[in-house]
Amino acid sequence: MMAAAAAEAGEVEASAGRQLPPHAAAGPVLRTVEMHTGGEPLRIVPQLEAGAAAAGLSLLALRRHMAASLDHLRRALMHEPRGHGGMYGAVVVRGEAAAGADLAALFLHGAGYSAMCGHAVLALGRFALDYGLVAAPRRPETAVRLRCPCGPVTAFVPWDGRRSGNPVRFHSVPAFAAATDLAIDVPGRGKVVVDIGYGGTFYAFLSAEQLGLDVCSSKTRDLVDAASAVTEAVKKQFKPHHPESEDLAFLYGTILTDGKDAFSEEPTTNICVFADEQVDRSPTGSGVTARIALQYHKGLIQLNQTRTFRSSTTGSLFTGKAVKEARFGDYDAVVVEVSGEAFYTGTATFTVEEEDQLKYGFFFK
Repeated sequence: MMAAAAAEAGEVEASAGRQLPPHAAAGPVLRTVEMHTGGEPLRIVPQLEAGAAAAGLSLLALRRHMAASLDHLRRALMHEPRGHGGMYGAVVVRGEAAAGADLAALFLHGAGYSAMCGHAVLALGRFALDYGLVAAPRRPETAVRLRCPCGPVTAFVPWDGRRSGNPVRFHSVPAFAAATDLAIDVPGRGKVVVDIGYGGTFYAFLSAEQLGLDVCSSKTRDLVDAASAVTEAVKKQFKPHHPESEDLAFLYGTILTDGKDAFSEEPTTNICVFADEQVDRSPTGSGVTARIALQYHKGLIQLNQTRTFRSSTTGSLFTGKAVKEARFGDYDAVVVEVSGEAFYTGTATFTVEEEDQLKYGFFFK
């Protein structure tokens, strides 16, 4: 039915001798590929002209440059009316910033830029193959090398010679336990005990039960408010340390869990609230990475024991396992394999008209 409607619309347009508006875009034209992984959207910008000033920059420096000089484009694509409160995006980067990889990526969300995004890596693995960014893909699975702001990761993508498939898996940067059993005083909610894990970015983890909530049945608004309060409290009482860059030493959000950290073949459920109260619709790839690292650190799982993680918002599933030990600065770390399914939802062309007072979007909570 949708194909027939599109064909009919095309015939009407052709017979009228007209093109759909806008006829002459006064501002930039932004073309995107739309995907989702486990329900979490990914708006991919295949190419963004960053300007001569950005030539030769490292990926972290390019991230700073985009935040300082091109942030209006992030707002235009993430915020309403083109985006929404849960929108997420990735800018594909080629050239020097992607040296040694098939592509690099900058990750965008409603409040700014993140250091790592697992659901985006799973989707970008498929995108890289289908859009010809990998020189010689191999059947039945191709390794796609991605450079993220937190470091290099590798996605493993099914390939049948014509198109990519699912499930996709990736191997993380070294992940570690930054702190365990950390007592935090949350104003208005009392003392809680959290773990801080790093999976390309830092998260606070605790069971929703500590806050009088159930991650599976409580209202999402209540979970978001509680997780956000924990995030703000942890930021004031704990400073993460990253072995390589202060740019990466920040708490990205809080993940509330069902408390089922001991190994089990049954799924464990969580909800991730990151940035400015943004809710991940997927089980959160970097969060799965950090949670596996914490469980391994505590002796709750062994290498190559696979756990299944469920999103409390959509019910979508990722799997994760620690595949090898590593050393990262002063931390005992593990490389984690995360697996999930990513799907295309369409393509889009966005325009900006200069006289539009809301041309670069607005953020409504």
